[in-house]
Amino acid sequence: MLTIVLNYRTPLLTLRAVEAALREMEGLAGALTIVDNDSGDGSYETLTRAVQERGWSRVRVLQSGHNGGYGAGNNFGIRQGLPDGSPPDYIYILNSDAFPEPGAIRVLAEHLQAHPQVGFAGSRLHGEDGVYHQTAFRFPTVFSEFEGAAVTGPISRLLRRYIVALPEPTEAQEVDWMAGASLMVRHRTFEEAGGFDERFFLYFEETDLCLRARRAGWLSVYLPQSRVMHIGSVSTGMKTWKRMPPFWFDSRLWYFTKNHGVLYAATATVAYVAGAAISKARQVVGSRGNGQPQHFLGDLVSHALRCAWHRRLVGRTSGTSV
Repeated sequence: MLTIVLNYRTPLLTLRAVEAALREMEGLAGALTIVDNDSGDGSYETLTRAVQERGWSRVRVLQSGHNGGYGAGNNFGIRQGLPDGSPPDYIYILNSDAFPEPGAIRVLAEHLQAHPQVGFAGSRLHGEDGVYHQTAFRFPTVFSEFEGAAVTGPISRLLRRYIVALPEPTEAQEVDWMAGASLMVRHRTFEEAGGFDERFFLYFEETDLCLRARRAGWLSVYLPQSRVMHIGSVSTGMKTWKRMPPFWFDSRLWYFTKNHGVLYAATATVAYVAGAAISKARQVVGSRGNGQPQHFLGDLVSHALRCAWHRRLVGRTSGTSV
C-alpha cells in the first residue's frame, strides 16, 4: 500500500496528517509519500527536515516541481511507486488536513481485499465537532443541476433520485463517487481508469475518475466504519471565498463536456439557470435561496458564454489548462 499526502503550504498540518496515517498503517505493509506541490514557501525543506528528525523510515518527501493542481500532484506521487520502484496494490489518498481515526485505513484495505470488484473505498469524514461532512455522492446530471439551483420542496421530491449529495449512509453502501480527502483505490483500477485527469486543476477530479472507473466495470463503496476527522478547505481557502474562482467553473464545464458532450454541458448550464430563476422567484415571496456564493449565477453564465465564444474545452486532448 502506498499512502499519498499532498502538501500545498500546510506543512504543520501535513505532519499531523502523516503522523496519524503512520499510526494507522502499523501492521500494514507499505510506505507513505509526501508530495510538496511546489509550495514555494519552504514547505519542502520543513517537511524533509521533520521526517529526518522524527526518524520516519517509511516516509519520503518529494517535490513535484510544478503546481498542476490536486490531480497532477497525486499522479506525480503515485507514478513514483513504492520506494523500491514497484507499484503498490492499493493507493491511499489522504488530504493534508485529514486525520484517520483508529482502524480507518485498515477497514478500507480489508474491504478492497475482500471484494475484488470494488475499485474505490472511502471513509466517513467529519469535522472537529464530529458532525458529518458530505462524503458520498451521485454523479452530477442535468436533473441534479436543475434541482440544486431550484432547492424547492416539490422539485426536490420529484428529482430525489438525482440529488448529488446522498443522505448520510449508516452502513457500507455502493455510491457513484466519494470525496477524495480519505480515499483508497486499487492500483489496477487507477491504471485502467487512466489516473487523475490533469486538466482539472481542482474540483471534479475524483468525480471524473470514479466515473471512468465505473464505465470500466469498477464499483465505489462508502464505509462509515472508516472514520476520518477532516478540517476542510485549508489549502484552498474555500471557506473564505466570496466568489467561486474561475478554475471551479473550468472544472465543472470540463466534467460535463468531457463525459457527456458539448450539448449536454450547455443543457446542464441552462438547467441550472432555470432552477435558479425558480429560486429567485421564491425569494421574492420570502423563501430561502439556494445558498450559492454572491454572483455565482452571473459568473456561471458568463464563464459558459466566454468558453463557447472562444471554443474552449472542445476537442481538448492535451494537459493544457482549461
